[in-house]
Amino acid sequence: MFLAPSLAITNKLAHATSPILNPDTNPVLRFFLKHTFYKQFCAGENAAEVKRTVNGLKSMGFKGVVLGYAREVVLDKSQADNLESCGEYEIAEECIRREIIPWRKGTLETVKMTVPGDFVALKFTGAGSQALYDLSRNSNPSPALKEAIDAVCDLAASRGVKLLFDAEQQAVQAGIDSWALEYMRKYNHRTPGQAVVYNTYQAYLKATPSILASHLAIARKEGFTCGVKLVRGAYLGSDPRHLIHNSKADTDNAYDGISASLAKRQYSSILRPAEGESVFPEVNLVLAGHNINSVRKIQALRTEQAEKGEKQIDLIYAQLQGMADEVSCELVQAGLLNQGKKNVDIPKAYKYLVWGTTGECMKYLGRRAQENQESMKRTKEGRDAMASELVRRVRKAFGFSV
Repeated sequence: MFLAPSLAITNKLAHATSPILNPDTNPVLRFFLKHTFYKQFCAGENAAEVKRTVNGLKSMGFKGVVLGYAREVVLDKSQADNLESCGEYEIAEECIRREIIPWRKGTLETVKMTVPGDFVALKFTGAGSQALYDLSRNSNPSPALKEAIDAVCDLAASRGVKLLFDAEQQAVQAGIDSWALEYMRKYNHRTPGQAVVYNTYQAYLKATPSILASHLAIARKEGFTCGVKLVRGAYLGSDPRHLIHNSKADTDNAYDGISASLAKRQYSSILRPAEGESVFPEVNLVLAGHNINSVRKIQALRTEQAEKGEKQIDLIYAQLQGMADEVSCELVQAGLLNQGKKNVDIPKAYKYLVWGTTGECMKYLGRRAQENQESMKRTKEGRDAMASELVRRVRKAFGFSV
């Protein structure tokens, strides 16, 4: 009864600009959100809260977490078309002080909250207006931002923590792809077959197979491991519709086809090789998604590989905190049951969660609200079907016509 309006309100708050609607400046609003929607999807507002949440997940059997600092910016079309550089002198210094330094501090703190084997998700738009400008022009990061990213990557590599460069809306995605390739070149050749930096590829975009194929070709030619995080996509509200597959079935086919090609290290009719390519490079995969059918397909494929003694890529499964717990728990249970067995896939289940103040998390929570509106529709359909079946069985048990 209250879920639909609650989700709609959260989505509205995520894009509000008034201080009254900002939970970081409105204590009443903060209290309400912190103990409802925030608690469901986020790790905490400080290191102690995050540690408690992460320890709870790992005690359940999760192999690790993907932790992100929630600070980010989502642009409308007008904002995307009118981005400007911070320029030089006083304005540039102000951008660095108010935007880049807080992002650097929060992201470095995120890395320090994790342990070897965990992942940290980087959201570049959280670094502010100069980062947005550089990304939208597909240019190199400004010196101050480059220094910040280098510091994060160096710290993560030294601690055995891996980095996921998150996908964002299409206005800045080409720039993110370019930065990801540069940092893969720098960090993903140090240990053969092991990636430190991963880029995110969204299967709902028609161009994703060709973009990923071009990156795989570069990885093979230059001798580094390609780190891939595969998702269906999370920017339906801001990405141009014509760039997205025409149907959910097309997105599902793309996701399943790409994931199978990566798991087998073989090109296919979905993930076609770039021109002149045939040999697949080393690849590590974060399979991020909530579709149980897609997860089970890869589990079956990897079990078949294990039975045949075939080489397997480094692969983890990840779901968002607060969503698809039935998928996560099935993976955790399979990992526990198969531990120590041979010739079977032993899945490594992770949870993706963000931390930050309630206000910093609102853009993230807004996307979760949009996704849960669709999930709510599916839940209602399933609940109605179960209710109908229950009524049918009761009527039959008492001899009524069915």
